[in-house]
Amino acid sequence: LEDAEIGYLKDLGNSGVLEIDIDKIKPNPYQPRKEFKEESIIELANSIKRYGLLQPVILIRDKDEYILVVGERGLKAVKKLNKDKIKAIVVDYSLNDLREYALIENIQREDLNPIEIAISLSNLIKEHNYTHEELANIISKSRSYVTNLLRVLNLPNFVQNKIRENKLSIGHAKVLIGLDENLLKEIVEEIEKRDLNVRETEKLIQRLKNPIKNKDIITNEKLILIAKKFKESGFKVEVNRNSLKIK
Repeated sequence: LEDAEIGYLKDLGNSGVLEIDIDKIKPNPYQPRKEFKEESIIELANSIKRYGLLQPVILIRDKDEYILVVGERGLKAVKKLNKDKIKAIVVDYSLNDLREYALIENIQREDLNPIEIAISLSNLIKEHNYTHEELANIISKSRSYVTNLLRVLNLPNFVQNKIRENKLSIGHAKVLIGLDENLLKEIVEEIEKRDLNVRETEKLIQRLKNPIKNKDIITNEKLILIAKKFKESGFKVEVNRNSLKIK
């Protein structure tokens, strides 16, 4: 049912559900989502095998072929079942609108990681000259959401990859923007090693940027390990030079 969230689309009219040859369907070239979990596709394929495809994919016509607008997971799952045809609704949209539709569909379902969203937002701005305010209205988010995501693209690739892998949050990214790359590597390593939250990361940045003024840099590895155990148990822990504060 994930693929059913297409409320942003225009009126589908009376096109009806058709059976379309799978080999005539081309992927959306503007699909911002680049990673699909294999186990998720297999689970969906098993569901389709048992119950059928509950939500048709959405296509636009391109000469004698079709371009996918919504339902890439469904299409991949049906292909795994070696089927020749798939249930589809063909709608009358322009190719120019595809990037916008694909982005909104994925944002509404929260399928994209922050970097994929940021890249798509950047591409929409380049293509349509949207302001941050205009783009925020289109995707039903705040202007600050758009601005902060776009700023993440200024970070080096190794940091962006950590965000893709869910090892760093957008909150972490915001405080890392503008730092020297060598300092970034040191801080990212500490975030992963000590499982630092955003506030703790800010404090670490201040200590590393002002080593003379801040002589309380944590050196006790045993304290760090103990703090991590408490965090894993749900406690809020603040690590000082020779002590732990536990809430």
